[in-house]
Amino acid sequence: MNEPQTPADDDRGLDEQLVSYLDGELDAAESREVEEALAQNPRVRQELQQLERSWQLLDELPRTQVDESFTRSTVEMIAVQAEKDLVAIQAQLPQRRRRVWLVAAGALLTAAVAGFLTSTVLTQRADEKLLSDLPVIENFDQYREVEDLEFLRMLKSQGFLEPKDKHER
Repeated sequence: MNEPQTPADDDRGLDEQLVSYLDGELDAAESREVEEALAQNPRVRQELQQLERSWQLLDELPRTQVDESFTRSTVEMIAVQAEKDLVAIQAQLPQRRRRVWLVAAGALLTAAVAGFLTSTVLTQRADEKLLSDLPVIENFDQYREVEDLEFLRMLKSQGFLEPKDKHER
C-alpha cells in the first residue's frame, strides 16, 4: 500500500527529476514535463538555477592528480582480494560437491521409498479385489450353467450361495 506523499518527498522527487534533467537522462516526455513545470512554477525555476550554480562550482574545484603508486597499490589490493576470494571458493568446492551428492542420494532414496509404497498399495488393492471376487471365481462354472441372473440373486438372498465355512479358504 502506498504511503501518502509528504512535501519533503515531493522536494526530493523534484530534485532528482531536475538533476536527471540537467544530466540529460530524461526521455522526451519527462523532459517536456519538467519544462512545463519550469514554465509554470517559479519555485522549480529557482531550484533548477541553484542546482546549475552548484554544478558550476563543482567544475571550478581544483582537480586532484593521482600518482601512479596509488593506482598500482589499488590494483594490487584488488588482485589480492580476488585471489583470497578464489581460494575461499576453491576451499568450499569439496563441501558443495558433498552437498550435491547428499541431496542426490536423498532424492533417490525418497523416490525409491515412494515407489515401493505406491507399488505396495496398488498390489494390495489388486489382491483385495481378487479376494472379494474369489467366491464368484470358485463357482464360475456353476454360475455359467444358470441363465437367469434373478435366480442367482434369489439364491443369494436366501443364503444358498454363502460359503459354508469362511475359514476353509
